[in-house]
Amino acid sequence: MGENRARADAGGNLSRPGKKQRPWWRRLRRRPAAHPLPSREPAPSPTVCRLRIVSYNIHKGWGPFNRRLTIAEMREALHALGPDLVLLQEVQGVHLGHAQRHPQWPAQPQYQFLADERLPERIYGGNRFHELGHHGNAVLSRFPVQDWANHDVSAHRWESRGILHCAFSLPNGVILHVFCVHLGLRAHWRRQQLERLRELIAALPPQVPVVVGGDFNDWGRDAEELLAVPLGLQDAFTATGRRAPPRTYPARGLAIGRLDRLYVRGGTVRAARVLRGRPWSHLSDHLPLWIEFDVERR
Repeated sequence: MGENRARADAGGNLSRPGKKQRPWWRRLRRRPAAHPLPSREPAPSPTVCRLRIVSYNIHKGWGPFNRRLTIAEMREALHALGPDLVLLQEVQGVHLGHAQRHPQWPAQPQYQFLADERLPERIYGGNRFHELGHHGNAVLSRFPVQDWANHDVSAHRWESRGILHCAFSLPNGVILHVFCVHLGLRAHWRRQQLERLRELIAALPPQVPVVVGGDFNDWGRDAEELLAVPLGLQDAFTATGRRAPPRTYPARGLAIGRLDRLYVRGGTVRAARVLRGRPWSHLSDHLPLWIEFDVERR
């Protein structure tokens, strides 16, 4: 009896002689699969436009740790969602080096490749330019764009940032204003950029519906204090009952950072999801946000 007793190691874990134990990280329970997205239902009336909106930092088309080119898989995964509006960050417009080294590199700019014919409006704002190409933010849409502008909010020349502002005409006659952002890495840079974003939104009439999404790089809650509260914006996830914005970074393993946000005004959030698990955990270093948003003509 004494020869076969379980022994406790220095960490208090029990083991039996002759039985190899799996490492502790292998014994963790896996996160359950995300709930499927709700089926697309028709809008309740002709005055309501029901939108499926995605915000996604695509990491220039590379998977986590830059080990694998995933841009083709991203396109398939995004189109499977049937989105009406897609806000993209870290979009590679051109990169001559990657195009020469990787046969799978798209011949088109990434925003055009991802849009395909299903999202005919493709607006791109280049922010970082170098000798091999450029990258920035992009917005893809099923609806016609009325106007757009890319605002340079770079804190200095080594970290180029922009706010891409687009106005879309919805089928119910409403003009929806969309802001796609990727903010700086340091807190004082982000505060300056949030102040500029607040100025741009404050210049719009208060009844105009607004969607603001992207990679805020905000490890705290500065965006709520400096942007959302003063302008009457609502975090799309707290609007559905969450206590805080969701964790989206890193995509693989345990997500700890609430870096990606979607804020809305002038409509109703019907559902909100973080797209976890495969394929999303292997496509980029961020997880995408998905919401269903009703905009009504008043």
